[in-house]
Amino acid sequence: MVKTPIPSTGKLSKVEGLKEKSNYLREPLATEVLEDTTHFSNDAVQLLKYHGSYQQDNRDNRAKGQEKDYQMMLRTRNPGGFIPAQLYLTLDRLSDEYGNKTLRVTTRQGFQLHGVLKKNLKAAISAIVKNMGSTLGACGDLNRNVMAPPAPFKNRPEYLYAWEYANKIADLLKPQTGAYYEIWLDGEKVISAEVAPEVKAARQNNHNGTIFVDKEEPIYGEHYMPRKFKCAVTVPGDNCLDIYTNDVGLVVMTNESGDLEGFNILAGGGLGRTHNKEETFPRMADPIGYVDKDDIYELMKAIVATQRDYGDRTDRRHARMKYLVEDWGVEKFRAKVEEYFGKSIQPFKPLPDWKYQDFLGWCEQGDGKLFLGISVENGRVKDEGSFQLKTALKKVVEQFDLPMRLTPNHNIILYEIDPAHQEAINSILHEHGIITNPEEIDPLIRYSMACPAFPTCGLAITESERALPGIIDRIRTLLEQLGMADEQFVIRMTGCPNGCARPYMAELGFVGSNPGTYQIWLGGDPNQTVLAQTYIDKLPFDQIETFLEPIFVYFKENKTSGESFGTFCRRVGFDALREFSESYQLGSYQKMNKKTTKPRRVRKNQNRVSVPDDMFIRLKQASQDEGRPMNQIVTEALEAYLSGKS
Repeated sequence: MVKTPIPSTGKLSKVEGLKEKSNYLREPLATEVLEDTTHFSNDAVQLLKYHGSYQQDNRDNRAKGQEKDYQMMLRTRNPGGFIPAQLYLTLDRLSDEYGNKTLRVTTRQGFQLHGVLKKNLKAAISAIVKNMGSTLGACGDLNRNVMAPPAPFKNRPEYLYAWEYANKIADLLKPQTGAYYEIWLDGEKVISAEVAPEVKAARQNNHNGTIFVDKEEPIYGEHYMPRKFKCAVTVPGDNCLDIYTNDVGLVVMTNESGDLEGFNILAGGGLGRTHNKEETFPRMADPIGYVDKDDIYELMKAIVATQRDYGDRTDRRHARMKYLVEDWGVEKFRAKVEEYFGKSIQPFKPLPDWKYQDFLGWCEQGDGKLFLGISVENGRVKDEGSFQLKTALKKVVEQFDLPMRLTPNHNIILYEIDPAHQEAINSILHEHGIITNPEEIDPLIRYSMACPAFPTCGLAITESERALPGIIDRIRTLLEQLGMADEQFVIRMTGCPNGCARPYMAELGFVGSNPGTYQIWLGGDPNQTVLAQTYIDKLPFDQIETFLEPIFVYFKENKTSGESFGTFCRRVGFDALREFSESYQLGSYQKMNKKTTKPRRVRKNQNRVSVPDDMFIRLKQASQDEGRPMNQIVTEALEAYLSGKS
């Protein structure tokens, strides 16, 4: 028998009762969808999340005595960030017809559509489903979008396995309720990709009590999970998706021939927390062990069942699996998972060092075709001034029928590109102000992320997406004044402590704490393998420069060769940073180094030499093969050439 997920002691959170009474996510949502109102009730809003939507209001339009400007945010569920051309063009159209004329790439490789009115929600979801998409399970207390590296390397089997198993794990843990199709498509079942037979079998196999027999939701039951549950699948060494921040992380393990053998398993990661609640905290996942490929579905069910049956359903702030792992310890957690699994989990296999990659620019797929990674500042696909990304993407996808992969750093990869079309695609993008050479992007922008926050997120305490571009400009100016124009580091910002842009893994993290005020986190590293720590609780928006100046100066004067900013902060310690900051006289360094201060740069391609795109692809490949920066290769080649001329 499956252990009941409802504890016999302790008062359950209200959401648990709503789930139990909902008839598998149907009511009161199904009734309220048909009502001529501007918004849903609080009870229906809780269920709406499982269907992929949050009810929001435009907080810029709030006025005393007036009803809120209600609108819905829709989020897609697409494992590994896969967006076929047909779906992208549909989302583009829906954003114009029903939304705020923008799309937002999320940090979990989905799209968000903002500004949809309640009366248009059914039409929007129906269109998404009928055009190769889904929103089911993109939010709510169940498995969210399963992440995978977005790079379409067709000649590297480990990447293909990551895509394959991201899809299969997503299928395994997909909600089985018929509510979604009943409510949004009037019961119509839309043709979708066939689920693998082994996944279907695993979903129904009651292995040591991992499923509920004869229930509409065999894995989840009527109570679903205690809180959201996040999974990712990656390959050894590729940490483009912040593997340690997931409830479960799978690492594809292949043999020398490239055949899949099994998976390394990590568990217990998660970043959400609450200010002034020390019992809430970000946590990195721990290595749990290794399983053979044939066991991966039963292992995943065992982990889900452990969290489902033992996760905290009384306090939602303590309900994520990271707290179960933290409270129990890894050994007890592994032992309980093994009870459901039915056998011992093998030892964790050695892995190479993790490295962050963003796959921007033109690259070869390995099968004769190309892919192009496009930087999307803060994930916002929009037309603004000379920057016409939304128009450009629509033209390219329409003309060349290209699929895309969304990245965990909210960028976009277009792929399956015929080399003969490269010049035409470049021309379209350049005409609309889009940079295709990543070396021309300011690295502070390239490696930054922000959550949407105001005006749509109801949890936002202060600004994030709208504030970060200006803050980066100010940081860039400060670095140039200090003679540090070439420095780069990972900056992430959120408008509240829930951590959607993963600031707790950043070298410099801004977390909204009060209106116009941020908590500052320091000490992460460029490859997202170390958890940052709180440095200061409340930094006013207008004091960012005076706060950062002494820290940057101390970094400049005391860093070791090649040391990153986050690593430096962690090495010297916060006490040393504070001691130096307290004795530092603001402005003294700029005055002393006034002659060497460089003019402010708009982009990082100042004083650079451009190369043709086909040459850039070859240069990038040489850089990867030789493990050397592209600038170094170019410099050596130019020195050799100029030496021969002299």
